[in-house]
Amino acid sequence: MSRLDSFIRRLEAQRACLDLAAHLVRELDGDVLELGLGNGRTYDHLRQLFPDRKIYVCERRVAAHPDCLPPAELLLLGDMRDTLRTARELLGGRVALAHLDPATGDVAASRALAAQVAPLIVPLLRPGGVLVSEPAIGWRGLSPMALPEGVTSGRYNLYRYVSCRS
Repeated sequence: MSRLDSFIRRLEAQRACLDLAAHLVRELDGDVLELGLGNGRTYDHLRQLFPDRKIYVCERRVAAHPDCLPPAELLLLGDMRDTLRTARELLGGRVALAHLDPATGDVAASRALAAQVAPLIVPLLRPGGVLVSEPAIGWRGLSPMALPEGVTSGRYNLYRYVSCRS
């Protein structure tokens, strides 16, 4: 498979998982958390899915298209390993949906980052909240969910937060 075909399949899987997750949390109060803004494509899609919710964004350095920028008060600027620690006071237990797609192009680096931020993301989720993630995440309280039809296992991942806080 060409790199272009792989990229397209990844984006199709991402969209399908985000669309399903939006359906799964439609009755669950809470905010949305986008972990990494990139060029803003996914953030723009989340705005379409969640027009009435706050969408917080963690981003190291803003380089998104001007039409795809969050309001300044919803932007958590800096390394997400740091901003997620401070976000706990702001968002702890209020996030209905979180999305992590490091888009590093390096599978090992993406997995390593996911392992580092998982313990920082989970406390932000509401019970019943959903985490959509490109890298697989194994962390207590996260229960893997079935993927949408057409999404190959391992291409993208869905988790429901099911346990009580410790």
